[in-house]
Amino acid sequence: MRSIVELVPEAVKALVAFSAAARTAGVPDATANLIHLRASQINGCSVCTEMHAREMREAGESDQRIFAVAAWRHASYFTPAERAALALTEATTRLADVPDPVPDEVWDEAASQYDERALAGLLVEIATINAFNRLSVPIHQPSGGGA
Repeated sequence: MRSIVELVPEAVKALVAFSAAARTAGVPDATANLIHLRASQINGCSVCTEMHAREMREAGESDQRIFAVAAWRHASYFTPAERAALALTEATTRLADVPDPVPDEVWDEAASQYDERALAGLLVEIATINAFNRLSVPIHQPSGGGA
């Protein structure tokens, strides 16, 4: 199957607009990029993982921060606010994996780092990247130019 971008470009434009709305809520670009990369890693979306890592590098992120996103809990490269966003991303991305998918401590930490509007923006960013992943993974959207 061809890419959803080719087949239903209007849907992709709507998702891009949805994500852009999150940025108006006060989500820093660096945090949004971390959200996109981490959710894509969890969901096994190779095209999104590669694309967001590349975008992060182009935005000036260090290799250390990009490489450490998958193990962010044990890396010193992230601020408390970024850690809260990453924890919320993981919990919200894995909704079906545990009985209490977004524990109070995860939510409370995010709420302590972001005001209500930015917290809503974080949720929009998380939802958007998960939607993109769910459009790419089922069709085995490839990343890179080959092995």
